[in-house]
Formats: sequence, structure tokens, C-alpha cells
Amino acid sequence: MEFSNSLLSLLLFSLYVSPLSALVSAHTNNHEDFLKCLSHRINDNTVESKVIHTSKDSSFFSILDSSIQNPRFSVPETPKPVSIITPVKASDVQTVIRCARLHGIHVRTRSAGHGWEGQSYIAYNKPFVVIDLRNLRSISLDVENQTGWVQTGATTGELYFEIGKATKSLAFPASILHTVGVGGQFSGGGYGTLMRKYGLAADNVIDALVVDARGRILDRQAMGEDYFWAIRGGGGSSFGVVLSWKIKLVDVPSTVTVFKVQKTSEKEAVGIINKWQYVADKVANDLFITATLERSNENLVHALFTGLYLGPANDLLALMEEKFPELNLEMEDCTEMSWIESVLWFADFPKGESLGVLANRKRTSLSFKGKDDYVQEPIPEAAIKELWRRLEAPEARLAKVVLTPYGGKMSEIAEHETPFPHREGNLYEIRYLAFWREEENKNKMETEKYLKWVESVYNLMTPYVSKSPRGAYVNFMDHDLGTYLGKEETKYEEGKSWGVKYFKNNFERLVRVKTSVDPTDFFCDEQSIPILKSVDDI
Repeated sequence: MEFSNSLLSLLLFSLYVSPLSALVSAHTNNHEDFLKCLSHRINDNTVESKVIHTSKDSSFFSILDSSIQNPRFSVPETPKPVSIITPVKASDVQTVIRCARLHGIHVRTRSAGHGWEGQSYIAYNKPFVVIDLRNLRSISLDVENQTGWVQTGATTGELYFEIGKATKSLAFPASILHTVGVGGQFSGGGYGTLMRKYGLAADNVIDALVVDARGRILDRQAMGEDYFWAIRGGGGSSFGVVLSWKIKLVDVPSTVTVFKVQKTSEKEAVGIINKWQYVADKVANDLFITATLERSNENLVHALFTGLYLGPANDLLALMEEKFPELNLEMEDCTEMSWIESVLWFADFPKGESLGVLANRKRTSLSFKGKDDYVQEPIPEAAIKELWRRLEAPEARLAKVVLTPYGGKMSEIAEHETPFPHREGNLYEIRYLAFWREEENKNKMETEKYLKWVESVYNLMTPYVSKSPRGAYVNFMDHDLGTYLGKEETKYEEGKSWGVKYFKNNFERLVRVKTSVDPTDFFCDEQSIPILKSVDDI
């Protein structure tokens, strides 16, 4: 998107002289007036429809904690919102935005709370409220036309459940983890076992409804193509509150095959992972194989190769014999099932489990810290061996290093088509994850050792991963890359320091879209897209 100098000047002028900006400044953090504004416009008279929750309510902390999916942010010193709003209809969201702007209230929007750094329910250095979209979770499917509308408060598991009830021949390419909210996942990209066949969740979004910074509800036509482009991979919380998404369902065969192969010998496992690097992104798009390094129940490091093939087991075995014989996949490693059954399988539910478990929401009991990289050339076996040894450390008892293959459809989509830039040229993504039990959060020295373990592995991999910039996936947000924390005067430069890592060449376009649709920077967080304050910023 190209901006003329006259249009950019108009945007900057409106940023400085907007009466609304002055009004916001005059009423900064006026929470009581904000609540009065809400109560005049929202029906909040019954327990069943209660929308406004403050710390005076007995249910306040249970609502807050119910969607905190990283317990390390449940400790007393973590900043808490002054109120939580749980809208029951679209107009409630409009009201929250309008009242918040009028009275200078900072907002965070939460879908299901899976953000790695808790950004949907935490704000530093400023009072804030949380818009929790748990009640906006309806899903309607049009199987005949292979489309559907899903509200932002739904989880991917709830979406899969509805698809599985309606059809056995359609699917949607989103997260393996069924408790992830679609709001955060779709707006940052969103990937799972179908990514090599059909790309990201964001690649299969064809319309959306958004509440913008002025409180208007806009669909794709009303918001325009630049705005629609930005919310499909640029992180929706920078641009508004996405109410719902229109998705394109994709075809899957009646029979798919899943498999799991474990290698416990370091020498054998390292050799197979090395071979995996040369194969996983280049095999047929119907095949998806992840590689994971972790500790077993016996406390020994092992490599786990887990896969989905869109077809019968016989065809899979023939393909593997040709392309990846080193894994030595055999028929007893394979299980044929429907696609929706594979969703249950990847979620580690036992065989025969009811499809309805996908719609259950649950809070994890493990705290974690994660970091993310992209690999563009195979890493040497010596580095794989060192990763194996790092997993033998005491603080790595529950840790994982996960290698996710790209290629296929991911390489066929141009980098500029969505804000998600990690397309052609990336062999795989690698995540380093340390987990620990919730009770260990009480001891800072205990938690610090896990954080240091992740940092040490991340540093170890520096020579072997993407460079200029060293890439990262925005849905795996990492505050170690930098945060604003009130540094308003350097916000653009601060934002650029991590923005190019998440978005590469798409960062500048995102900044221009952000400046256009939210010139007062109402929607912001520690790593949101910054706005242009001066023509000298870029």
C-alpha cells in the first residue's frame, strides 16, 4: 500500500489536533466514569447476563484466572485489570470501545488466553480493563458452500467439533492445540497439521467483522483490503476487536493416517533428525511430520516423529520408503481414521473418546517460557547433539524442542499476500519450550532457572537460524525481543526492533495501515504495531 505525502500529512495532522485525543488525555484512567458510561448503555441486571465485573465481585478473580493459560502470570505481583467486561452481543463491544475512548481507559482483548507472554490480560505501567470474548463463541457452517462464520471467543476445538458433527469430508487448517482461541490464532496466522496442504488459518479467512477504534462494525468491504490484509497475520489486537471470521473450509479424504515413531538412541535419533531436515519440507503436501526432542516417562531424552498423511496407510508407507526410509515406518506404527478423529489423536485423547471433548475448555497447570526460530539451511549434526545434551539438564525435565516443517502450500503463497512473512525459503520452525509446575512460581529462583535454560538454548542456536532479521512468529510473542513499557517517545524505533523480526518487509506496510485505521494508537500493547508520529519516523 502506497501513501501519498498529502494523505500521510493529513493522518499526522489528525493525530495532533483530534479533539478526541485531547478528551482522552483529559480523562485518563477515569475508571468510575468509564463504568458509569457502560452501565448506562449495557443491560447488566442479572447474573446470567452480567457483563461488567470489578474486583468487588466475588467472581472477578475466577473469571480472570479461568483463561490464564500460562500460570506464571497468575502470581500476586502480576498486574491485574481494574475490571473485566464479558460482552454478550456485538453492540456491547462497541459500547466498551466508545466508553473507553471517551474516558481514557486502556483495553486488552482476550479470546482464550494462550498468548505466550499473557498480553491479552496483562498491561504494564498503566491501569487497564480486559474485554473477555468468552460469550461471543457461536459457530455457523454452510457445508454446501464450504464456508462458515466463527466468533472470536470460540476455540479451535469448538470449531473442529462443529465441523466434525456436520461433515466428514471437510476440515479447517488451524491449531493442533484445541483450547486455543480463534481470535488470537487467526489474527496472527495460525497453523497446524494441514499447513503444508492448505497454508495458515489466516490464508483461509475470506471475511471478518471488526469493531474499529471509532466503535464501528466493519466487514471486509467496509474496512477495505488493506485493513483486511492486516488482521490476517498482523495481530488483530493492534487494529481493533475482531468479532467474527468467515472461513473457507477445505477438502479432506474420508481416510487419513496418523503415526508416531520414537527413537531413544542418541546416535540413531540425531541421524534421523538430520535426514528429516532434508525431507520434511519437500515431500508431498499431503504429508506432515514434526520432530520433537523431549524427556520420556523414564526421564530419558528421546526423539518423537509424529505425522499426518491425507490418505491410506499403504500409500503413506510407499511414500516413506521412497523419501524417508531412515525413519523405518511400519504398518504397526500407523492408524487409519477420519480427519476429525486425527484431531482427537493429536490432542492425546484415548481411542474412542467422544468428539464432544474438543469443545471442553480447560486451564493448563504448567507454567512455561518459549522462544521461536526459523531454519533456512539444515543445521549440523553437532548442533542437534548439543540440543540433545541440553535436554538432559535437570531444569529440562518437562522441556521440549519442537521442529515444525514448512514447504508445500506455505512456500507457494507470496510473502506479501498476508502479513505473515515466513514463507518460501524456510525449511522449518523450531520452538524451545521450558515447562514447570505451577507451585514453583512461588520461588523466583526456581522459575529463573527455567528461563535461563530457554535463553541458553536460544543462544546456542544463533549461528544456525535465520539472520537479518532473526525471525520469530508473532503468535509466539517474546518480550525478550523488546517492549514499549511506557517509552512513548521512541515507540516507532522500539516497535521496529521486534516488528521486523515478526513481519520482515511487511512491517512498514503494517505501520501505515495502523496509522490509517487507529491514528491515536488506541489499540496498543507491549509489542503492538506502532503508528507514524512524524514523517521522519520512516
